Amino acid sequence: MLDPTNIDPLEAQTLEDGIGLCLSGGGFRAMVFHLGALWRINEFGLLPKINRFSSVSGGSITNGALACAWKRLVFDAEGIATNFADLLAKPILAFAGTNVDVKAVLIGLLPTQSAARRVARAYDSSLFHGATLRDLPIDSPRFVFNATNLMSGGLFRMSPKYVADYRVGQICRPGFRLADVVAASSAFPPVLSPFDLDLRGEVTANIPGTSLHRPPYTQRATLTDGGVYDNLGLETVWKRYRTLLVSNAGRNVSAQEKPAHSWPFQLYRVVETILNQVDNARERQLLALARAGQRAVGYWAIETNPTGYRVEPPGPLLSPEDCARSVNISTRLASLSEKECELLVHHAYALCDRAIRAYVDRTLPASRAFPDVRQFFR
Repeated sequence: MLDPTNIDPLEAQTLEDGIGLCLSGGGFRAMVFHLGALWRINEFGLLPKINRFSSVSGGSITNGALACAWKRLVFDAEGIATNFADLLAKPILAFAGTNVDVKAVLIGLLPTQSAARRVARAYDSSLFHGATLRDLPIDSPRFVFNATNLMSGGLFRMSPKYVADYRVGQICRPGFRLADVVAASSAFPPVLSPFDLDLRGEVTANIPGTSLHRPPYTQRATLTDGGVYDNLGLETVWKRYRTLLVSNAGRNVSAQEKPAHSWPFQLYRVVETILNQVDNARERQLLALARAGQRAVGYWAIETNPTGYRVEPPGPLLSPEDCARSVNISTRLASLSEKECELLVHHAYALCDRAIRAYVDRTLPASRAFPDVRQFFR
């Protein structure tokens, strides 16, 4: 076994005794699934103890809604936000009932129009209401939204403190609209991608190690879904904190008995398989860190068998049939039914409850019942 005091496979120079939470991609399914996980994290009293929230794609919608609400959350003596449901659950569940992607794609086919811009408009009107990165907490906690820069081929991280691509440079205290940031992070290729972010109104400073600190890289960023680079949102967290909470609403590539032989469909299948391999590699590395004792990891995935977490008391649990229905919900930015929303919230709630009590803090109490999601649809 590796000695955690001497060797770190990620070559982290400094590790803090803090908590980082990662929210994966997966469209509206991820948005609602992560809401269920945050619901349980809040009930544990852990929400104000998290140092950094890192997200990609659908997870960035939930992360953005939380970031917008943060300054208005009222925490009691136990660290529980008493108005969590009103400020976070209510707007997210309402937004989950809308259709975004088809309309955005159709409008994006028109000359001079952009599907990604249309998605940003939907985010802003329903969730963010003109908020910018400067309206969010700057450092406590830090909210990070990740995209992939098609120009540099690297990770493009966006936060209230700075925006950075370490091949290009860093923008301090950026003023980008939150809706644009989240739309860039969730610009699923090819139909909702790319999102062109204009950098000319900001100062891109040079930093050590850059190789592309020059126009046009310092003038614009052509961005696609953060999941292309890192679908778990780990990159901005796991080199920094000793405790990692990771909520994964993605899923593996489905099997095909007869893969397509025509080159366009075969190419899509190949790209899908490559991205799946990257996701699996990061997941294996994350769990290896946990086994080696180098990180405390609470990891839950939508495809995880909830009974695999051995904790007592067990707490509320979905039936195997309901878990399977949750896994099969679409990952598009398309309307979810009330039943689908309830399934996703309860599924993530149960998984998060077990993962944290099993691998992070066994002293935390089990939940007695699922949260009442139906109240928001009455």
